Amino acid sequence: MKNELSVCVFCGSSSGLNSDYAQAAKELGSRLAREQINVIYGGGSTGLMGQLADATLDAGGTVIGIIPEFLQVAEVGHSKLTELIVTKDMHERKRLMYDKADLFISLPGGTGTFDETIETMTWSQLSVFKKQIILVNIADYWRPFLTLISHGVREGFIHKKNEGLLTVVETPAQVLDLIKQH
Repeated sequence: MKNELSVCVFCGSSSGLNSDYAQAAKELGSRLAREQINVIYGGGSTGLMGQLADATLDAGGTVIGIIPEFLQVAEVGHSKLTELIVTKDMHERKRLMYDKADLFISLPGGTGTFDETIETMTWSQLSVFKKQIILVNIADYWRPFLTLISHGVREGFIHKKNEGLLTVVETPAQVLDLIKQH
């Protein structure tokens, strides 16, 4: 499977307060590298993003970071990646991430991670692409988000079939099980 599959991982530029988040990012990176699956991510060196990238690289994996110029100038870009693509803005960054990925994985993160996850759901709903979106629900992090999606369905703003756009797992090992079925 070497370099045939590329996954885009959305996650925080902070580590969060629960150490399970960082552990999951590291484990996911190591597992993806061992399976020779390319990692595409936001290009940052801090938080879960940096931990994911470092673990993937340490395990011999390929990591492609995509970062907008203003963040690269602020010196938050990871300097040891396999490849770092610098874009003019966030929109170009997201478009490249979406185009290069075969599927998406969302670890815990903040508003940027929410934005990326929701945008991939929207693009899938609109048939811009049909790519799997996996939420890794570490320490029940995504539960409020999933509750909001269900609320949108109950209130008639989200079509019931679109609840199925997300696949929810609890561990990085379960992510790899899903990818192997891909």
